[in-house]
Amino acid sequence: ALSDYAIEWQIPVELTSFRASVQSNYVVLNWSTATETNNKMFEIERRNENSEFVLVGFVEGKGTTTESQEYSYVDRDVMTGKYFYRLKQIDFDGTFGYTDEIEVDAAPVSFSLEQNYPNPFNPSTKITYSIPNKSFVTLKVYDQLGSEVAELVQEEKEAGRYEIDFHASDLSSGIYFYKIEAGEFFQTKKMLLLK
Repeated sequence: ALSDYAIEWQIPVELTSFRASVQSNYVVLNWSTATETNNKMFEIERRNENSEFVLVGFVEGKGTTTESQEYSYVDRDVMTGKYFYRLKQIDFDGTFGYTDEIEVDAAPVSFSLEQNYPNPFNPSTKITYSIPNKSFVTLKVYDQLGSEVAELVQEEKEAGRYEIDFHASDLSSGIYFYKIEAGEFFQTKKMLLLK
C-alpha cells in the first residue's frame, strides 16, 4: 500500500565528477555538478599521509541551478609527495557535506629550473628546481666571466622539487648565472645582485 506521504530527498548538490591532475609544480582539481540547490561554496581541503585536512582555498558555488556546472581550482603550494583532497560543500544556511577524498601523487613530470626569487636580490635569493627521476644534480653559480663563484648542489637527488637558498654577501653587485645539470638536462638562468 502507498503511504499517505512521500519522502522527498533534498540533495543540495549532485556531484558528477571530482578529479585531479598534476602539472609541473602544481595540482589542478576539476569537478562538475548536475544540479545545485542553495550552493554557497566549495572549500578545498588537502592533507598529506601524516596530517589532518587543512583548508587550502575555496570556489564560490552557483546557488541554485538545474544546469551542469564545471569548477576548477589550482593548488600551487605543493611539494613532491602524496596528497589527498576533498571538497566541503557549504549551503547558504550553513549546512555542509564532504566528498570522498581523492589521492594525488605530486611528482614533477619534467626537469625544470625556475627563475630565482627575489630577483634582483640582496644578499640572498631562492633557486627552485624539479627533477622527475633520481638524478645526479649539480647546481653552480658563475660570474659574467664564466668563473664559478658557488657550488650549491653536487649530489644524487630523488625525484622531487627542491628549493635552495643562495647567499651572496661576499660577492659584489652584478649579473650572475646559475646552471643546473641533471642527467641529460642542463639549463642556465641569469640573476642580478644589487647591493
